[in-house]
This record gives sequence, C-alpha cells and structure tokens, in this order.
Amino acid sequence: MNNILNFGIEPLTEQPVVPVFKEVYDLSPDNIVLSQEHYESEVRSYPRRFPIAIKSAQGVLVEDTKGQHYLDCLAGAGALPLGYNHPEINQEIIAKLHEGVPYQTLDITTPTKDNFIKEVMAFLPQDFAAESCIQFCGPSGADAVEAAIKLAKQFTKRNNIVSFHGAYHGMTNGSLALTGNLGAKARRTGLMADVHFMPYPYSLRCKFGLGGEAGAKAAIRYLESVLLDQESGILLPAAIIVEPIQGEGGVIPADIIWLQELRRITEELEILLIFDEIQCGVGRSGKHFAFEYADISPDVLIMSKAIGGGLPLSCLVFKKKFDNWNAGEHTGTFRGNQLAMATGAKTLQIIQRDELASNALEMGQSLMSQLSAIDSPCIAEVRGKGLMIGVEIVVPGETNALGEPLADPDKAARIQRAALERGLIIEKGGRHGAVLRFLPPLIINQEQINYAAWAFTQAVNACEEQ
Repeated sequence: MNNILNFGIEPLTEQPVVPVFKEVYDLSPDNIVLSQEHYESEVRSYPRRFPIAIKSAQGVLVEDTKGQHYLDCLAGAGALPLGYNHPEINQEIIAKLHEGVPYQTLDITTPTKDNFIKEVMAFLPQDFAAESCIQFCGPSGADAVEAAIKLAKQFTKRNNIVSFHGAYHGMTNGSLALTGNLGAKARRTGLMADVHFMPYPYSLRCKFGLGGEAGAKAAIRYLESVLLDQESGILLPAAIIVEPIQGEGGVIPADIIWLQELRRITEELEILLIFDEIQCGVGRSGKHFAFEYADISPDVLIMSKAIGGGLPLSCLVFKKKFDNWNAGEHTGTFRGNQLAMATGAKTLQIIQRDELASNALEMGQSLMSQLSAIDSPCIAEVRGKGLMIGVEIVVPGETNALGEPLADPDKAARIQRAALERGLIIEKGGRHGAVLRFLPPLIINQEQINYAAWAFTQAVNACEEQ
C-alpha cells in the first residue's frame, strides 16, 4: 500500500503515521470544521473543497487534526515558496523579535527594510533593476495592482486599461474590474470603468480557431490593429496589464513571441506594460521571473505572495522615469511589515543559494512528464512552466458550439476530492473550474513529485471508473 512515507516525506511528529491512502478515507468534518461553518461567513471558499482542519505543517507536508497527512501542492496559492515552517525562515523571525525589530513602521526605513530592498534588486534582472525603484503597497497583491493602475493613469494622463481574457488581478474594485472571471463580477456594480479585454494566447481554446504560434500571432495582431484603428472605439490606454503565466485563468503560459510583440507595441505607442507576477514570479516559473523567458523587461512589475516569504507583503518595482508620485499620494498603514521584509529577504537568499528556480524547472518537467503519461480521455492538456502546472479536464469526445473540447467541471471536482482522499492537495481554476492546478513549494523533491503524480493518477483512474 502506498503512503506518503514511501515517497520520502517525513512525518511531522514521532507519532505513528496514518497511511495516506486507505480504502475508506475519513474526510468527515470534525468539531473544528463544524465550528468554522457556524461562525464564519458564507464567503468561505477553500474549506468547501478541503474539509480539513490543519494542525501543523512542515515543508511540503500538512497534518490535520485527525493525524492524517497531505502533500500540499497548493502552498498558500503559491505564497509559500519554501513550504511550511522552513527552519531558516523560522529562525529569521525569532532573531528579528529578539533584536527588538518593530512589527511595522509605515514607510519609515530600517536596516531590515534596506536589506530587503537590496535583496530584491539583486534578484531582478540587472538591466531592469538598474533603472528602477521600489514602492511598498498594502499587504495584498490587489493593493499593488491598484497602485500600479493609479501610477499608469496619472503618468500618461489617460484612463483606459487593457487586460486579457482569463486574467486574474484581485478582488478589490479596480483589480476585479481587470479580472476576466464573470462569476466574481455577477453581483457587482460600479467597478472601475474603461477596462477593455483582449484575447490571450490559449492554444486549446484559441479565439481565432488556430492555436499554437499561429493563434498567438493572430491575437497580437488583433490587439495592435485595435490600438491603431481610429474607428475601434477604444482610446489609447494608459497601460496594458498581463500575467506572463495566467494562474487562476487555468495555468496558461503566454507565448514568447506574443510577449515580445506586446513589449514592442507598448513601447511604440508609449503605453505602460505592467507584468503581474504575483503568482508566477519569485522562482516559480523556473526563472526568477517569468518575463525573463522572453528576454524583455516590464515598465512595472507587481509582486506579492512569495515575495514576503510566507508573510503578507506586496510591492511594485518600476522604471524611475514613471515615478511621478507626490509624497503621500498612495499610502497604506501596513506597507512597512518588517517581519515580512525579513522573511522575504531570507527567502530570496535561499532561492538563489539552493538554486530553487532550477529545481522548480527540473521538478516541474518531471511532474508534467508523469501527468502527460496518464492514459485518460478526460485529460485534454497538461501545461505550465516550472512548478506552475495545470491539467484541463474535459468530456471525452464532446465539444462546445465553437468546436472546442467541452469542459467537465464536475469531473474535475471529483478528481480533486479523490486526490485529497489519497493525501494530495491541489486546486481548481480555469474555464468553468475544470483545470486542476499544481503549485507546490519550490523545495519539493523527486520522491515527492513521484508521490503527487501517483496520487493524481489514482484519483483520475478512480473517477474514470465511476
């Protein structure tokens, strides 16, 4: 019988380890889960898919209050690049507390903050860092998105923003306006105006029916033609915001040619190019930042999630020539989170020292290879870069009105649940929630990758038999 320990994952305690895979796996709610349902708002999301209460966690492994263990390939939606309770990160927090470092300082500087800034600049491509400055925002990625949009609008004195189909940029008023998912907007009114959505290169569901490089070229040609057309009805935008790898939209990497052409167009038309690397940045793609694959630089780079080493932090890095803020024109009480800056700096050091971007690339290729080898007609595509991987689930042999594979969100949900029953935590996303997503910590090793592939394969096979 397979269990987590057979795949090189140590238990969290010295207590007997419960096998991960049992014929009847106990996922019935315990008292803590029932208490959460009683006290918390209906806005809860993850607990509906993962009806567990986490007791402790270490590395890539989570233990629930029933003593059952899970390999976590969600990792705080990518916010835990070194996994849970990394000893050096824990020690960094303890050391800072012993030094008397304040929890937060608004935007007053400290040695901790100065060190973080220098680590960020060293982590960036040096040609981009040399001409850029950093801005600290509120603790969430959406806060940084809002700041980036304000900066672009006031610099260009334009109001339009271009985003893309499938984009996800957050849940605040402005960031939700930039997000493609209509479900999140269904009951909203008064979102930020003057946002226009353009096709993103998505080979399996190409807006032009072409796919591949041809589809990417058609998408960028369409965008350029709209921007150049005096009868398009769309005024020249202040900025174009894009994820080099869409995350919530279904783990869709943008074609390199498309990104390079996007950079050319924005430069020629003096439009700010904003890269949202909140999820795909900081080593996850197999490079420090996903835009490096295209050998280009943004005008504005948005970072959050992993940049704080697991603690809340967000920031912008942008070219100094666009820095036209007045003092105090964009503020936030918790933009001076000193513990997050300490853990963020240490995380960047560890990623470089331990070559974790390279590990993400190698482990990601191994996982993609094993997932691609699963013989199931419900898997339409396995895609991604580094340790950001998606598996799109469809109804075999059926298509929608456009001739595209018909998404199967119900089976995706069943596979996700079956994976959880085998000790594997993965997320859903993409069109109709039919893409199963892997975002494990960058420290994951080969044996753990093998376990993830095994558990997922078993989950798919179990759902095929239903």
